[in-house]
Amino acid sequence: MADKPKAVKKLAGSVQKIVEEIEKLTVVDLSDLVKVLEEKFGVSAQPMAMAQAPAAQAPGAPAAGQPAVPEQSEFDVILASSGANKIGVIKAVREIRQDLGLKEAKELVEKTPQKLLERAKKEEAQEAKKKLEEAGAQVELK
Repeated sequence: MADKPKAVKKLAGSVQKIVEEIEKLTVVDLSDLVKVLEEKFGVSAQPMAMAQAPAAQAPGAPAAGQPAVPEQSEFDVILASSGANKIGVIKAVREIRQDLGLKEAKELVEKTPQKLLERAKKEEAQEAKKKLEEAGAQVELK
């Protein structure tokens, strides 16, 4: 087993107990905990890359002295997780990818994350995402 990282500073007793309990969680339980904390406190566990951008800059406007970045028009639709309703997600996958048989669609849904569409037009990608999310899946557009 890997060595435990050394604490940077001494933690208060109650905080130390929380850390010890978190260490006992499974990855799935830890993921659920993060989601609950994000919702409860209105925060995000994602890195704050955008925090370095000037606050006065209009959204989507290029920074001073930088060329404008063209809006992305093609997306990859990634099935990140099938969720609890796998049958509904399999049906949605078959609507989106009519070239897949039932077996192939089932395998794709069971082995997430999977790329469902590659270089799809923006409208097509958003429609596919909507169908999959309505079926209970988690979807990413890249």
